[in-house]
Amino acid sequence: MSQLNWYAVYTRPRWEKRVAERLTQKGIVNYCPLNRVLRQWHDRKKLVLEPLFTMYVFVRIDPKSQLKVLQTNGVINFVSWLGKPAVIKDEEIHLIQQFLQEHINIHVEKADLRLDDEVMISDGPLLSYKGKIVEIKNKTVKLLIPSLKMALYAEVDKLSIIKANR
Repeated sequence: MSQLNWYAVYTRPRWEKRVAERLTQKGIVNYCPLNRVLRQWHDRKKLVLEPLFTMYVFVRIDPKSQLKVLQTNGVINFVSWLGKPAVIKDEEIHLIQQFLQEHINIHVEKADLRLDDEVMISDGPLLSYKGKIVEIKNKTVKLLIPSLKMALYAEVDKLSIIKANR
């Protein structure tokens, strides 16, 4: 039997819980991290469960089961790294689970970006390209993308990049 790994899948907006339920019905082990958030209405306060990561659900599968996941209503695609579904470490899933057990009202934010940070583009036509931040504007950053021994500059939305591992 193949090795089971955790992967992240993109879901339709606000479909995280539905996708998790459908994956469970198919017998696919999944994890939709739910954040306990205190919501206030005019007459009361209530602790509700909301997805911690919008448009993400984690699945634990062998590589042969990827098509079964993609055929699930509400699943858009796997989160990819260099053209292949990105493997999420068991420790990272356990860390998220432990953090959610100990805290409520958690907020998820993108990491701060600084000049000269090494980043990777996570969305759009330049998906998976790595580069160095050379300029930061309000909602975009300018990246130096070294390839073919030339300097290519691309202005990219801040939400479309992640810090690269060194």
